[in-house]
Amino acid sequence: MKGDLVVLRLGFVLLSFVLMAGGVLSIRLPDRISEAGKDPTMNQPLKTAVFALGSFWRSEAVFGCLNGVVRTTVGYAGGAKTNPEFRSLGDHAECVQIEYDPKLVHFRQLLDIFWSSHDSRQVFGQGPDVGNQYRSIIFTNGTEEARLAAVSKEREQTKSRSSIVTTQIQQLGTFYPAEPEHQKFELKRNPFLLQLIGNLPEEELARSSLAAKLNGYAAELCPPNIQRQIDVKIDDILKKGWPILREV
Repeated sequence: MKGDLVVLRLGFVLLSFVLMAGGVLSIRLPDRISEAGKDPTMNQPLKTAVFALGSFWRSEAVFGCLNGVVRTTVGYAGGAKTNPEFRSLGDHAECVQIEYDPKLVHFRQLLDIFWSSHDSRQVFGQGPDVGNQYRSIIFTNGTEEARLAAVSKEREQTKSRSSIVTTQIQQLGTFYPAEPEHQKFELKRNPFLLQLIGNLPEEELARSSLAAKLNGYAAELCPPNIQRQIDVKIDDILKKGWPILREV
């Protein structure tokens, strides 16, 4: 059993390398952060963005495959309640925090993904998810992000004057990470992929760059060309006899 785990951990590193070498994903190793807000291999500050666009399970997956996104975390923001929980949110919204490399992706590009990934004109929810916790919000850090958010909202509104864009723009207060069971939710629904990357402990899975990418892949929310390329890489790994964790 222990030998299988060692091989699977090695497989996690190799799968990261394979995907990166194929030009599919931008993944840096090691996966863990040595200092808060810094990429361990680049030693430069990462930026963070926080968006609310409906259920945070899907929201996290939407951003996971984007080149330049290093980590994703689901959580709660936008309300006054201290230490909200999934069953007791108060006036917070479900949201996703994105850690990204500003050399590879700009806040404007994250805004483009935000607008294209939900119905910003729907009132009080998203699709079948109805309630205040599913409202549309762009959280900003500073005046420049607020300006970019306002410009993008106006552009979105000009696409149709027949209905109003309901998205709020708010200065980010406290972001509360959600409970572990909500992190990388789509990936956790795919036991095969979890085994393929070594059945990481919850803390490692939540902070993993590769898990963020595969979370989007599992939800089939990566761009079609990226989905296909990852399919090919995984098929190739399996054909070469990739070890799968066996029951004892």
